[in-house]
Amino acid sequence: MDIDWINAPHSMGTTIIGVTYNGGTVLGADSRTSTGMYVANRASDKITQLTDNVYLCRSGSAADSQVVSDYVRYFLHQHIIQLGQPATVKVAANLIRQLSYNNKNMLQTGLIVGGWDKYEGGSIYSVPLGGTILQLPFAIGGSGSSYLYGFIDQAWKEGMNKEEAEALVVKCVSLAIARDGASGGVVRTVVINSEGVTRNFYSGDKLPLWHEELPLRNSLLEEASSEVEPMRA
Repeated sequence: MDIDWINAPHSMGTTIIGVTYNGGTVLGADSRTSTGMYVANRASDKITQLTDNVYLCRSGSAADSQVVSDYVRYFLHQHIIQLGQPATVKVAANLIRQLSYNNKNMLQTGLIVGGWDKYEGGSIYSVPLGGTILQLPFAIGGSGSSYLYGFIDQAWKEGMNKEEAEALVVKCVSLAIARDGASGGVVRTVVINSEGVTRNFYSGDKLPLWHEELPLRNSLLEEASSEVEPMRA
């Protein structure tokens, strides 16, 4: 019996996405964390808060992405105390870029930084493997992203409102979940704008179905038990 998966590192095996809209930013992610072929956590939260106005989407090695986010959160906290004002998204992204680049031979993680600040409004920065930094109107990452490039190139448009941007994020993640075996679970989104932060949760039965997907149904045991009439005295 092959049990190599027991010693395999925890991998996010992920779909993450960040989209800017007219007034803010929407981040989204699935919730499946895997260890080799084994699903270690089906409801993990891959969108991590760095500051009140900056959040991070994590993909790749779960341990690597968590330790990077912990370091950056600590540095940003010191930065905010020194400046006496909120940190910008650019500062957070460049801290992540510096950590990723300086440790590129050891880290296996791709990250998307998103948030809102008074200087640039809503902004998205992608920091893939190796420590490159790219400011983009939208960014995707993780194993599920390979199924999304053509779709999001066609679907994204400039000047979207909050509802359109969040609907696009949910649609993209659900499409990746349908095609990518390493992505799954639920969809979590974070909307960040001048008014604050809103977290939303979309369970599997609320996601759109794609070609050849079967709708969710109760187990045969649940259906059988519901058909049994209760005993009467």
